[in-house]
Amino acid sequence: MAGAIPEDDYRQLSELQHFTFCRRQWALIYIEQQWEDNLLTVEGSLMHGRVHDSAKTELRGDTLIVRGLRVKSGRLCAVGVCDAVEFKRDDGAGITLYGRKGKWIPYPVEYKHGSPKENCADELQLCGQAICLEEMLCCSISSGALFYGEPHRRTEVAFTGELRKKVVSSLKEMNELYRRGYTPRVRRTKSCNACSIRNICLPELERAGSARAYLKAHAQEDT
Repeated sequence: MAGAIPEDDYRQLSELQHFTFCRRQWALIYIEQQWEDNLLTVEGSLMHGRVHDSAKTELRGDTLIVRGLRVKSGRLCAVGVCDAVEFKRDDGAGITLYGRKGKWIPYPVEYKHGSPKENCADELQLCGQAICLEEMLCCSISSGALFYGEPHRRTEVAFTGELRKKVVSSLKEMNELYRRGYTPRVRRTKSCNACSIRNICLPELERAGSARAYLKAHAQEDT
């Protein structure tokens, strides 16, 4: 996949949130440019704004914290922004950083509004950031953390082989759907009730079938 897509057309890692929740929702937002804010999306945006508006770099003991770090991967054909990357001092297993003494191990941290999700969307986004960092810094990252606003604590995420494969396959499918300009059909689930663009998607219309089938059936009735 690397080299086949212009960098301007790389997918955003944050799109994994919508794609994992519902492929149709993702396509309506990113292919058809349809969107509606609700309370949760607004509060989530405000939370990320506060994180990114903070000091860009901060040193706390043996931990260097970099906020709003932009990352990209030619392998994934994806770009993103890490809420925070904590570089932990480790002169044995770490990597060198420009302008810094010693060696450091990267540890990405993503901030989320609310509580942990039932699906793996947050873990995929965080793992995608780690893969980008590995490619950019020529290193290996074994884990990171998700910080949830509602329980107000961190959840550590191990970047397993299975999780990494899911990131790669999801972004490959996203890039292909975007290239084709294809919006998947409605597949109703219980998640439809919590969808921020339900009024645009209109999942209730699934019961009516396709317009092509409707017109064909009525044309036969008139003959």
